[in-house]
This record gives sequence, structure tokens and C-alpha cells, in this order.
Amino acid sequence: MTDGALAALGRVPSGLFVLTARHGGKETGMLASWVQQCSFDPPAVSAAFAKDRWVLDWLKDGAAFGVNVIPEGEKKLVAHFGKGFGPDEPAFAGVEVRRDGDAAPALAAAHAYLDCRVTHRYDAGDHVLVVGRVVGGEVLSDAKPATHVRRSGKHY
Repeated sequence: MTDGALAALGRVPSGLFVLTARHGGKETGMLASWVQQCSFDPPAVSAAFAKDRWVLDWLKDGAAFGVNVIPEGEKKLVAHFGKGFGPDEPAFAGVEVRRDGDAAPALAAAHAYLDCRVTHRYDAGDHVLVVGRVVGGEVLSDAKPATHVRRSGKHY
């Protein structure tokens, strides 16, 4: 692929999200940008995870995950979740979250959140595409969603 093509690929805009997951008594969150609605009926989203992300072990059929839409200008969430967390690290220390039933944690500072259940997983090169049926959600503020544009199609 040419440098020009890689630069053009990097200009495909995306949102900025914090994906949250719960597995038994454990929970975590991670910064993500490759999230997209992929179905109207049933309502569904897809999220791409690098194959080396340990959280993929949690995201089996039926597992709950949350899509938290980061509001424009919200640098605290980006900095907090951008550093990444190990399986036993407390991802939500100092972050206000809402916990509701079987749903993954929802961030109080998010613009909006979606409560999803894994329905499919697909191999997608160096990533795994996880599809989740949307079972709930809410818009939490009037802020605009943050957007992300990369410099290159070779890395985040």
C-alpha cells in the first residue's frame, strides 16, 4: 500500500469511546475508536479489538459490554482509559459509573451509552470484530460526540 493510501485511510473519521465489560465480579474499560452501528433491526453495533487485547476472553456469546460515547473536549476520560488496564487493575478508580443489573458499567461523564450483548465475533486481520445487540442505552448530555482522525492507516 502506498504512503498516500495509508494517509487517506487514516483520514476515515471515527468516534471516541470507552468500551466497558463485566466478567463475573470483575470489570474493566478501554479507549476505542473503531465502533460503528451495523444493524437497524435488531439494533446492533460492531467494535474492533486488537487480537492481543485480553478483554476478548470476556467477550463471548451473550456477554455484556457497554459503549460509552466520549463527549467532545472530555480529555480526562481519554487520558484515564487511554493508558490501558490489566485484568486485575481497577479501571474505574476515581471515575463515576452507574452499575445496573447485568449491564457493563456506564460512565456518568459520557455523552451517551449503549448496553450491548455479544452476538457474533469475526476474524478481521489483526483485529477481532465483535458485534453486539443493543439492549438499552441513554443520552446523558447535550454535548457533541468526540471524533478522531488518524494520521495514518497503519496505527491508532
